[in-house]
Amino acid sequence: MLTVGDKLPDLTLPVQQGASALPADETIDLGETNGKWKVLFYWPKDFTFVCPTEIVGYGELNQDFADRDAVLIGASTDTAHVHFAWRKSDQRLANADFPWIADNAKKLADGLGILHPEDGVAYRATFIVDPDNVIQHVTVNGLNVGRNPQEALRVLDALQTDELCPCNWQEGQEVLKPAA
Repeated sequence: MLTVGDKLPDLTLPVQQGASALPADETIDLGETNGKWKVLFYWPKDFTFVCPTEIVGYGELNQDFADRDAVLIGASTDTAHVHFAWRKSDQRLANADFPWIADNAKKLADGLGILHPEDGVAYRATFIVDPDNVIQHVTVNGLNVGRNPQEALRVLDALQTDELCPCNWQEGQEVLKPAA
């Protein structure tokens, strides 16, 4: 599995965004940064139980990520048409207005090393990537346990200080200043 210090794979992948129009061969170029951070999170499969809770949770923080010059990107190994159908079926998901990578060829999930060996779906993995496309944070959960999107935002805040941040540090709190 890729980890801190590794480069995010430079791939262009199918993506689906919004619930108003059928997918039309839209793509996302992960090599392009535009000087922004990326918060990339994978869920195992669309039309499941834990996954929508995470997508909605991340979606509710989308503007908070944007305020920190970070692009929120979701992904699973489903197709763009499956993503579209799922968004159409649930208004909460339709409101999660950020790109969803349709990695049904599993190029990115395989490149990241996050495929479950038996089920062939991605683990619940989150990657925080800096503007140079270098991975700065990774968390991975098993298939049955959801994540805390607020924690991803907290970690992003800490990474962006480029300082020493103690346990449970929150934006606005003092960072550690070791004596020289």
